[in-house]
Amino acid sequence: MKNISILIAFLTLGVLSAQEKSIEQRIDSVMSLMTLQEKIGQMNQVNGRSAITGPNTYEPEFEKIIKKGMLGSVLNASGVDYTRTLQKLAVEETRLGIPLLFGYDVIHGWKTIFPIPLAESASWDLEAIEKGARIAAIEASAAGQHWTFAPMVDIARDSRWGRIMEGAGEDPYLGSKIAAARVHGFQGNDLSANNTIAACAKHFAAYGAAEGGRDYNTVDVSERTLRDIYLPPFKAALDAGVQTFMSGFNEISGVPATGNKFLLDQILRKEWGFDGFVVSDANSVAEMINHGFTENEYEATKLAVNAGCDMDMSSLSYYNELKKAIHAGDVPMVKVNNSVRRILRVKFKLGLFDDPFKYCDNKREKEMILSKEHKDIARDAARKSFVLLKNEKQILPLNKEIKKIAVIGPLADSKRDMIAGWKAKGEPKDVITLLDGLKNSVARKSEVLYAKGCEIEGDNKSKFGKAIEIAKKSDVIVLAIGEGFGMSAENRNRADINIPGVQVELAKELSKLNKPIVVVLFNGRPLTMPWISENVPSILEAWFPGVQAGNALADVIFGNYNPSGKLPVSFPIHVGQTPMYYNYKNTGRPIREDSFNWQTKYLDVPNRPYYPFGFGLSYTTFQYSDLILSKKGVGFDEEFEVRVKLKNTGKYDGSEVAQLYVRDLFGSVTRPVKELKGFEKVFLKAGEEKVVTFKLISDDFRFHNIDMDFVAEPGEFKVFVGGNSNNVIETDFFLVK
Repeated sequence: MKNISILIAFLTLGVLSAQEKSIEQRIDSVMSLMTLQEKIGQMNQVNGRSAITGPNTYEPEFEKIIKKGMLGSVLNASGVDYTRTLQKLAVEETRLGIPLLFGYDVIHGWKTIFPIPLAESASWDLEAIEKGARIAAIEASAAGQHWTFAPMVDIARDSRWGRIMEGAGEDPYLGSKIAAARVHGFQGNDLSANNTIAACAKHFAAYGAAEGGRDYNTVDVSERTLRDIYLPPFKAALDAGVQTFMSGFNEISGVPATGNKFLLDQILRKEWGFDGFVVSDANSVAEMINHGFTENEYEATKLAVNAGCDMDMSSLSYYNELKKAIHAGDVPMVKVNNSVRRILRVKFKLGLFDDPFKYCDNKREKEMILSKEHKDIARDAARKSFVLLKNEKQILPLNKEIKKIAVIGPLADSKRDMIAGWKAKGEPKDVITLLDGLKNSVARKSEVLYAKGCEIEGDNKSKFGKAIEIAKKSDVIVLAIGEGFGMSAENRNRADINIPGVQVELAKELSKLNKPIVVVLFNGRPLTMPWISENVPSILEAWFPGVQAGNALADVIFGNYNPSGKLPVSFPIHVGQTPMYYNYKNTGRPIREDSFNWQTKYLDVPNRPYYPFGFGLSYTTFQYSDLILSKKGVGFDEEFEVRVKLKNTGKYDGSEVAQLYVRDLFGSVTRPVKELKGFEKVFLKAGEEKVVTFKLISDDFRFHNIDMDFVAEPGEFKVFVGGNSNNVIETDFFLVK
């Protein structure tokens, strides 16, 4: 039986709760009842049985740990029945009945799988991105989840890195806007509602700058680069109300992120005032030993807690060593109390103390998951994410009345590949493939022929013959090639980012038939594809589009939807160009078109990307003109307008993402050649013209100057507006004091 005094205390707590007692007071009440063991327990998270997301897959004794009141959170436990069973152990069989927090990697959907985050980012549609996260939260919460380990907001400039698929690409401005949108989507307007989940900004920080594009690898960047490039999306997530942060696997300047006091205490707590909690990435507390930063789990625990890592994901280092460190005086009790308070605060905000089983509703689980409404929204998100890279002779859109279409390629009818990595509870059986979508959309008299042609990897060409045979009979070839789902995600790094296997050789053979060819590219990262880019007339970047892949692709291929996606990341010509990004800095010997020697360049490839950041075509064309500033001399804190005329000069209605870039020509430290500072998605009917207006103030031009102050400096600026980072019109202005 529970101690009678504890029971009375909790009855009192319930009365006070009914009287709208503040969360902070309620936290005080709970903490006053907790033993040291129970406080340490809140700082531990272990793996459940529902998924494998790291080297520590499952702690077989974790249910016993729950009963001892020594566990605060479980990851990879899913489904209403399973989570209810575990929650009952915590609430009904422990001394204090503190509810568990269930977390899962809900990255691009729960059961209704949306396009991968990099693809969603290609829509440049913040409302659609937020809606995707909202659907993911509705479904995940209906399956017993309280918390997602998303959004990943790491800026990624290296296409070799497998986790580039999980973020928003290379730009801090776009990344910041998308980070905020996804946080709002997951958390909604009321975190205590039963259809919202707590978000987690990860991986703090600069994980996307891992050397060599290798997951878990070293990061070494200057503090200025850290603050100006890699931290802004994290700050945007915090400003959007994100409840948790996750430390990265990487080190920065010799200090692992999980034990990095500068990151977790100085920046996150003291400078930014974050009051949520920090969870380590899986096993990263104990992995500080492998880094050579600490000798053993005891030292790792001491360093992580003192730095500000509140919860240990899966290594059990806190469980094993924290009590000893406290008794030895190596970890002050105030650090533990602060961590526990932060964790309890999130549980209170989620409403778990009021109803620990509010997320355990079998009816909601059956009704909300993979609903028609959700699939329709996923279809819309997918078609908004597609980027038309090339369309010579206007091969696309195809006519639905076309007599015969040859659908060829290893990804044309691959259900599993469409939902990619981090698929949560997505299942291949729920996927509409490209082949399915085209068959569903053509006219009755049209015939869709299919041949796989080859595998994604390997050198087997034995299936080429059948592919060529059906291609000869057809009026157009739709060729589905790219990466498999397992080639981009965590620890799926590639030194060679060409299209793998013999897929390009298959394309070469098909091109000899002199038939119109449309390549539909499936991938989780930028790929190098010089032959395809030079020789195939039409290329549609589809990424990994999710469960509604085929329907969304058919919408675009047959012209029911005009593609409007823009690349959130540069596509290099050759892997040797990586890291590749548009907002680079000039050198003392910058590249010049009229000179060969004594400049920063390669001998064998140009400096430029093949497809630049912000690039994407449409079935129509757009013209930018009459770039006008409301004033040429702009004072500090004075708002001014940038206006540009945008006209749809083609035959189709369509949307264009107008992009605004700025360059600070001279600074106390060197400045990038361009920086994105605004964008607007504009729909125009054929022949229609609109004036697009952007508003700017001096705060938009701030950076960390030579003294590391975050300021804007007076001087001359250029402003650029256009349809991508390369193709722009420009003018100038002065920022004056």
